[in-house]
Amino acid sequence: MNIISFKNNHKGSSNSDEQNFEAIIAGCIAQNNQAQRLLYKQYFGYAKSICLRYTSCAEEVDEVLNEGFLKVFTHLKEYDSTYPFRVWIRTIMINTAISYYRKNKKHNEKRASYEDAPYLGFEEDIVSQITAEEILLLIQKIKPKYKNVFLLYVVDGYNHREIADLMEMNEATVRSHYVRARVQLQQLIKQNYPHLFPVDWSARIAQDRYSDAIQAAG
Repeated sequence: MNIISFKNNHKGSSNSDEQNFEAIIAGCIAQNNQAQRLLYKQYFGYAKSICLRYTSCAEEVDEVLNEGFLKVFTHLKEYDSTYPFRVWIRTIMINTAISYYRKNKKHNEKRASYEDAPYLGFEEDIVSQITAEEILLLIQKIKPKYKNVFLLYVVDGYNHREIADLMEMNEATVRSHYVRARVQLQQLIKQNYPHLFPVDWSARIAQDRYSDAIQAAG
């Protein structure tokens, strides 16, 4: 009987690490329990961090994470080793999270256009004064239908067409959701970090809106 040896903690060369990873993948495909446990343990934290972004509570995180790993093990034989494994598993987790959202959320939305979105007066220098961790915490408070589009575009690098296909909506709605997410994030930043905004910020935004309206009318 052939016995596959897996080293969880190793200090060898990168070539040794790659060979060990390939052995773990081969073991998982062969449904070796030890290999599956090692792969799960190695990528649990990374996969969970992705699920946390796209879900609203611990129960949803667990459901998406479990379903995502089930898909990983089920489709592992289709994995192309020339493709980074972290990117492959990230794609599976994101797709699983979005599918979960579509199945469990009632989000009947009218077709919207970019022009229908609320006015956006967002100053990037304000955002630069807040840590990434603080921003991610605020993003979790955005409405899910807007938050998911924002995360797909800003954090995970999907373009509007890819998001439209994934979320099963038209591109105009994607653009509108993205802008609305930015508006909600701006409002959350202002509520939680009012000291970062200049005293005349509201008046400045009102003046910009007025100027835009005059320009459009002319």
